[in-house]
Amino acid sequence: MIFQFESRVDMLRMMAALQVLPNTCLLAWGWRRRGLALGAGLLSALAMPPYGVWLVLALTLPALVWLLDGAVEQGKEGARQRWVAGFSIGWWFGFGYFLAGLWWIGSAFLVDGDRFAWMMPFAVLAMPVGLALFPALALAIAARFWPEGPARVLALALVLSGADYVRGHVLTGFPWNIFGYAFSETLILAQAASVVGVYGLGLLVTLILAAPAVAFDANARVQKLAIIGLSSVCLVGSLLFGAIRLVVLEDPQDTATELRIVQPAIPQAEKWLPENRDSIFERYISLSEQALEGDDRDGVERLLIWPESAVPFLLTVSPEAIVRIAGVVEGRSSFVTGAIRGEEAGGQTEYFNSVYLFDSDGTVQDVYDKVHLVPFGEYLPLEDLLNTLGLRALVTAPGAFQAGFRGRPLTLSSGTAFLPLICYEAIFPGLASAEGPRPDFLLNVTNDAWFGDTAGPYQHVSQSAIRAIEQGLPLVRAANTGVSAVFDAKGREVGILPVNIRGILLNRLPGKLSETIYGKYGDKIFLITQFLILILILFLRYNRTSRQN
Repeated sequence: MIFQFESRVDMLRMMAALQVLPNTCLLAWGWRRRGLALGAGLLSALAMPPYGVWLVLALTLPALVWLLDGAVEQGKEGARQRWVAGFSIGWWFGFGYFLAGLWWIGSAFLVDGDRFAWMMPFAVLAMPVGLALFPALALAIAARFWPEGPARVLALALVLSGADYVRGHVLTGFPWNIFGYAFSETLILAQAASVVGVYGLGLLVTLILAAPAVAFDANARVQKLAIIGLSSVCLVGSLLFGAIRLVVLEDPQDTATELRIVQPAIPQAEKWLPENRDSIFERYISLSEQALEGDDRDGVERLLIWPESAVPFLLTVSPEAIVRIAGVVEGRSSFVTGAIRGEEAGGQTEYFNSVYLFDSDGTVQDVYDKVHLVPFGEYLPLEDLLNTLGLRALVTAPGAFQAGFRGRPLTLSSGTAFLPLICYEAIFPGLASAEGPRPDFLLNVTNDAWFGDTAGPYQHVSQSAIRAIEQGLPLVRAANTGVSAVFDAKGREVGILPVNIRGILLNRLPGKLSETIYGKYGDKIFLITQFLILILILFLRYNRTSRQN
């Protein structure tokens, strides 16, 4: 009997301890509430690569639910109070999340420190300040119509995943570190992206990991069990689907194409110095010769790949460089490289960030111009106005880049086709599909040297790998300083060169899977699911109200 009594006391103590966080959030107000929201945002960034501790969201997302509960209760009589409280919670949460997740952007301003170092503090703070408006508006809407009972978990998942979708499309879009990438480091859970895409994956993440909040609800037992059951079904279903896709779904055979990816590891601060032009080019040539040395087999398709804007000059107006490249490939390999392209238009030269495809005899076969340029990096919005304020684009080039017309595959002489994605084009799900015949693989060339060995390159490569899962296509990645990698059509890493390693990645090109559900329908499934969840919230709210009446 004494043992049973002590166990019961221990259980009560444990329950009281578990109740501390909900009570703290519910009773917080003013700066204390803002501080808790900020802390929840800072912690939530641990769910993103390279950390991938997605279970932290099972603490921070319920904290958001409880913070909104307390804010809505305190502002029960005024719609405006709800709006303001929800906006404040969302903004402070978003500010902490983006500050902790994107601090590494400041590294780019130190590459040319004499010109841009003064901008670093403004950029590191300004981006989180602006991006935080998306969760702020989302939670303001949620607070205004905050339902009672367990349905509020659905409401939080609806608005946060919706805010991610809007952020990925408004003002050119910036879908970096959206909540779906919390599962990117857990391959079995990431497979769901082949059906719902990364935005749908974000909906699953928020629904599953916000659900623990209702465990502390004192009433609405049926609805509580329904929400916990729904989130459990989503989690178990994602695990089962991932296991089936990874283990049961037959892997396609590797193709006959042999990849030779060159990673020169050239520091960004050295790349555009005129005195380094020849040595940089010779480094590429030397690594390429090593990649193809002694390989004279007939009937083997090889593809030599250099990263984004590989050489610090206009490649196609440098005949001696073309001759050297032709001498290296000499009928043994096709060649793809990122390069700056110049084109005369109206008496002046326009510049493009491009991918060139050379045939095995060293002649240009095709070219792709980057469609989605980086604002403030490759071009300045409102350029005339911002130039008067002393602002310049970060990328050192002969002039501001112009955007290409549309994404399209390039085709090797053998018929193997690939869809180029230059730099951060790889974070946009819509750019990984193009009109016309389906390509054989995705090719992401990038120059992540701007960000050194920070979290940035690791986040970039993880997000790029999700494109492989979404489309059921292998993804090949060539990065100046890393991470260069090859992922198969299920998003599994089959070859990698880490950050700041100079070398060559030799890999057979993996085969592609049949078209995925996401590849066929895109974000339509996510948007339909959003609508259905909204209907479910309205139904639960009406059902609860009708019972009270």
